[in-house]
Amino acid sequence: MAENSSFIIYGIKNCDTVKKARRWLEDNDVEARFHDYRVDGLDETLIQTLIDKQGWEALLNTRGTTWRKLDESVRAACDNAESAKALMLDHPAVIKRPFLLAASGQSLLGFKPESYAQFVAEVK
Repeated sequence: MAENSSFIIYGIKNCDTVKKARRWLEDNDVEARFHDYRVDGLDETLIQTLIDKQGWEALLNTRGTTWRKLDESVRAACDNAESAKALMLDHPAVIKRPFLLAASGQSLLGFKPESYAQFVAEVK
């Protein structure tokens, strides 16, 4: 299955949705390297790549605990790509996950089994 080894899944290892996505990839014999924002790091170049692929609004998880715990003024100030990028660098858990990236540059944000099946089939 060498043609599928060019996926990278970005996220945080203790996130339940990331666990489900990784399990799906494994169960479907799709090789993917896992990049944990907290362990493997997160830099401005990576964040910019993610923003370029999906847009800062989509990447910002405004329904998560990390977002809700932020000061209201911090949340209010996060209204453009630059402020969102700075916030994501400071608080990686505020990034919606998982983020699946194919070597071709195509990407998928979030996890639904049917979306993964379609994405993997299209990217092969």
